[in-house]
Amino acid sequence: MKRRKFLKDVLLWSAGLSVSIPRFYIPELFAGEIPTPNLALAQGRDYQELAAKVLSLLGGMEQFVRPGDKVVVKPNMGWDRSPELAANTHPLVVKALVEQALEAGAATVRVFDRCCNEERRCYSNSGIRAALKSLKNKRVQCDYIDSRKFVPIEIKKGRSLKQWDIYRDALEADCYINVPVAKHHGLSRLTLGLKNSMGIIGGNRGSWHHDLGQKLADLATVIEPKLTVIDATRILLRNGPQGGDLDDVKVLDTLIASTDPVATDAYATTLFGLKPTAIDSTVAAYKMGLGEIDIAKMKIIKG
Repeated sequence: MKRRKFLKDVLLWSAGLSVSIPRFYIPELFAGEIPTPNLALAQGRDYQELAAKVLSLLGGMEQFVRPGDKVVVKPNMGWDRSPELAANTHPLVVKALVEQALEAGAATVRVFDRCCNEERRCYSNSGIRAALKSLKNKRVQCDYIDSRKFVPIEIKKGRSLKQWDIYRDALEADCYINVPVAKHHGLSRLTLGLKNSMGIIGGNRGSWHHDLGQKLADLATVIEPKLTVIDATRILLRNGPQGGDLDDVKVLDTLIASTDPVATDAYATTLFGLKPTAIDSTVAAYKMGLGEIDIAKMKIIKG
């Protein structure tokens, strides 16, 4: 009921019928032991089969998408780079997850990102728009960000971030699936799942650079993906987040998936020879009780 009230408040504000800033309700943050998360790990060169495999380890897409759901699949497609350069989520991974959501009965599947480079070039050169068009399914929408859809949200439990404009389509989704590419980042060391959600915020994102890790954790109290799938089919080792040199790319043909957004980020960090505690956002989210950082406490299921 509290979620329904929040969505009603968002619609009223968007329609200009309310001046009150919608407040996103979250329960008190879990202060005790974090439940053991399941983390699926799969490898393969056929990315459609790979996506199906990693989902099957968690019980299949039907565990996350119900018939009639409005689904958001949120990749990283913020850069004017081709797929092999590992700056964006691989288009075949995005396509496969969208197909899985459709098969599970999704009413609509929206795919979008607030781009850093010119959006038309990003959507095109990432390969994602063409991959989705090939599905020829009217339930799939790959539209550019509409600035009119950003809604100011009060983040009740935020420690560094108390209010921000967030994209309405992400807020209203019945199932939000986060699909970042695993890559180096000059400021945050890595960009993984928690940071990928910056693609659904409005305003001046540059102002987030102070206390970025905590702000990303605060955002995660509002945007809670039902599923995070980290694309490590090829990872960007250096010169991120844009990349541009194949010498900086390492092919791993790997997907990592979990309902725990902290666990996926923690495990993906090890692919770069780093410890999970090296990433500020992972540490901050763990301290807020949003997921598990200790790989030894995860149930890792390989396929």
